Amino acid sequence: MIKKLLSIQTKSVTFASLILAGSYLLSAFLGLFRDHFLAGRIGTAKLDVYYAAFTVPDLIALLLIFGAISAAIIPIFTGYLKKSQDEAWEYASALLNIFLAGLILVCGIFILFAPLFVKFIAPGFSPEKQATTAMLMRVMFLSPMILGISNIISGILQVFHRFLVTALAPVMYNVGILIGIFFFVPWFGLLGLSFGVVLGALLHLAIQIPAFWDSGFQYRLRQSGKKIFDFKHPGVVKTLKLMVPRSLGLGAGQINTIATTAIASTLLAGSIGIFTLANNLSNMIITMTAVSISTAIFPSLSLAYLQESKMEFQRKFSAAFLQQIFLTVLASVSLFLLRAQVVRVVLGNGRFSWIDTRLAAACLGVFAIGLCFQGLIFLLSKTFYAAHNTRIPAIVSVGTVIFNILMSLLFVWLLKSHGMFFAIAQNWLDLQGIENISVIGLALAYSVTGILESLLLLFLLYKYYKIFRLRMLVLSLYKIVISAVAMGGTIFVVRQSLIIFNIVQLQTFVGVFLQLALSGIAGTITYVAVSLFLGSSEVHVVREVFFNKFTKRR
Repeated sequence: MIKKLLSIQTKSVTFASLILAGSYLLSAFLGLFRDHFLAGRIGTAKLDVYYAAFTVPDLIALLLIFGAISAAIIPIFTGYLKKSQDEAWEYASALLNIFLAGLILVCGIFILFAPLFVKFIAPGFSPEKQATTAMLMRVMFLSPMILGISNIISGILQVFHRFLVTALAPVMYNVGILIGIFFFVPWFGLLGLSFGVVLGALLHLAIQIPAFWDSGFQYRLRQSGKKIFDFKHPGVVKTLKLMVPRSLGLGAGQINTIATTAIASTLLAGSIGIFTLANNLSNMIITMTAVSISTAIFPSLSLAYLQESKMEFQRKFSAAFLQQIFLTVLASVSLFLLRAQVVRVVLGNGRFSWIDTRLAAACLGVFAIGLCFQGLIFLLSKTFYAAHNTRIPAIVSVGTVIFNILMSLLFVWLLKSHGMFFAIAQNWLDLQGIENISVIGLALAYSVTGILESLLLLFLLYKYYKIFRLRMLVLSLYKIVISAVAMGGTIFVVRQSLIIFNIVQLQTFVGVFLQLALSGIAGTITYVAVSLFLGSSEVHVVREVFFNKFTKRR
């Protein structure tokens, strides 16, 4: 019964979208639970080690796995399948052999020299902390080996429309990490988190195996010579050529994370954990809004460009651009004004101290300022890709990584100096009484860099493609700003009124949750109502997408 359920083919685009949306939501909730228990049971000081150990395995996964999946495997396998099933499985077999061998070799080298890499990514750690980080990293390097094979299988299953099982795989990955938190950590200490990561990778793979065999997989070697590692296989060669540019673009972002981790390791203990937990909350919103919109619009943009329909290309981009701003501004304003409540509800428990809570809330507030721009980067980059231009996003990405590192060093230095910049940040973010707030500089650099990168991409997009009409854009943005101001005022009034009239008790979880929920709901209603009053077209489009999409006949 379970095997049949996991092997369901989802040929309807609408039903497939519904499954993917449901899996994103479930993964987001599991991510919240994961971070809640990581913060409460482990504490930020020990999480510094865990997150630092994650950085290099993540880099390897991005460079050698995800770039290949998104850029090459699906279209190449589809091409072979149209010609011959035997050739398709021959390509898949050759690819699995080479990728597994390559991942074992690369990860083996990193396992051997893990202590050396830890000194580079966490120079501020004590020798004992570096040794623990290296130990965790060595275990975590088993994960890219497993995920490498699992993600190749995911790509092939998507060709066969097995979206349910591929959507559940990331959910199982989070389940593995949660098992590590609850069951492995009590037995093995911090090392148990690494075992949880490896278990998550195994579950990611295991849930897909039955559907993979059911799809007709047969392990095959090329008839000429029966080579196990056929590096000259045309499909493998094409895969490697296509994956390199995409992998380098993805790797730039992870290098940025490694640099941020290195700087954070020299700050107050717990800085890496605080920064990462706050960033996870921000990224969850970006994934659910910006990533979903940019992913959905990409095929339509590509088709419009191929058909040389400039008006259609412009229309689709403009609609997606304004929809994304409409949603992310709503999230950004709410997140900034309710940052403390969000952090207290999601993270504030157990070993996550009051100072940790205040610093994480401040970081989240700073992330919220740049949230809209960070989200736009996905859409703008995808629009360049649709126009067959991968060079500009890659160059901008590399340049902004360098800029982010320089800004991080500058802001951290300014906050350590305890001058005017420190006083402004302390007062603005309600951090009175906390003298070491340098971690805020990392969040500020991240947001400033995101704003710069999105504006630069937007300028270059307009320069090369004249892709939107400025007058229409300014008018729509004017309406969104008015609605956002009204929403912000409503949230502030409701939030403060609940305290003044003693409606909620902020000393309890229920009181903080009610303040968050009631203020957020009131602000959202105001935002939508004012948008409707101003005649904002974006609110109608969003309503169409979220309320009518799945009621249409499939």
